[in-house]
Amino acid sequence: MQLDQTTTEQLKELESSLNQQYIAFQNAGLTLDLTRGKPSAEQLSLSDALDGILEGNYKDSQGTDLRNYGGLDGIPEAKALFADMMGVKVDEILIGGNASLSLMYTAAQFALYNGVNGPDSAWIKEGKTIKFLAPVPGYDRHFSVCEHLGIELVNVPMNEDGPDMDTVEQLVKADPQIKGIWCVPRFSNPTGTVYSDAVVARLAKLPAIAGPNFRVFCDNAYAVHVIEDDAQALCNVMDAFRAEGTEDSLYLFGSTSKITFAGAGVSFFASSPASLNTFRNHLAFTTIGPNKIDQARHVKLLGDMGGLTEHMAKHAAILKPRFDAVLSCLEENLAGTGMATWTAPQGGYFVSFDGLPGTAKAIIKLAAEAGVKLTPAGATFPYGKDPEDKNIRIAPSFPKLEEIKRAMDVFVVCVKLATVRQKLG
Repeated sequence: MQLDQTTTEQLKELESSLNQQYIAFQNAGLTLDLTRGKPSAEQLSLSDALDGILEGNYKDSQGTDLRNYGGLDGIPEAKALFADMMGVKVDEILIGGNASLSLMYTAAQFALYNGVNGPDSAWIKEGKTIKFLAPVPGYDRHFSVCEHLGIELVNVPMNEDGPDMDTVEQLVKADPQIKGIWCVPRFSNPTGTVYSDAVVARLAKLPAIAGPNFRVFCDNAYAVHVIEDDAQALCNVMDAFRAEGTEDSLYLFGSTSKITFAGAGVSFFASSPASLNTFRNHLAFTTIGPNKIDQARHVKLLGDMGGLTEHMAKHAAILKPRFDAVLSCLEENLAGTGMATWTAPQGGYFVSFDGLPGTAKAIIKLAAEAGVKLTPAGATFPYGKDPEDKNIRIAPSFPKLEEIKRAMDVFVVCVKLATVRQKLG
């Protein structure tokens, strides 16, 4: 049924039918969760071999005792493996603890208070509100970093090939207080967008417009997280910046959080040797070194890029049926109705769903009251404010397949019910 071609009487009949289905769901006592993009237990089990994998050998290739202090950059083997994964040189990466979010927060904090080019370059010394560009819909934890540090976020629309670079360039030219931009270049959270070569090239040119203290915070969290075999590749981001001579302005982040154990992995930070040295000098005041044993365990498990690719293929085999269940349910129930649009990602962890403007909060409320938890409305926008109240992030990775199918049955009824009620006024 096409919404725009439906009479008021037909809408009333539909609302009555949908309400009966909804009440049945409420009476079923469901407790289903499609909120955060956590790996499932099946995925986590792929890395169970990490336990005891070192077999009592706690030394790296240089003979360093990994049980002791030191090694701020990480062990050589881990740097080599993850430099390969991120497309950078070994002298352009350091390995951190279990969370790349910690490295992002630390990098933003250092830039704000300590400076990216010496103390005089500290953003806070400008005496005005510092701003960051936020492609939307985007990742709530990126936004929280800036919100916690008092950095103002400015929305930028996302296109099918990445951030709207016309808008980005206009904003940067007009406002010198804009000091950075958040990016998730492959399988963006939540849309699944892969940045085009042209968008990456324009991002690499931004520092020439914005000045030497501008930074591109590039969270390549889903670099190897493919679902489809023919998933679109991402160009080498560092090479694009190097070609423009702006590699000092690129902060490239990643982790194994959705590769091995989500709570016991390793993270990495890549940039030019000069910027990496500045970051390292600041970092030395906060830590004596990361968990080098975890780094060695990961190298032993994954080996090289070939081993990493094989490992991620196992993840894809677990994830694909879950994503297929979400997409097939949306297609079967909402395609052609005019009620919604959604993405069909080739990788990553989310499906981005857009209802009609003004329906997201109502859909999420209805779903919650029927026992299905969804990410809060507005979570994919700074300050939790979706100006059109339409975007919902669906995270199908964690629940069991049958739970996803059941939750999606509830979800589509909630979408239709909220939309019809809005239409009826």
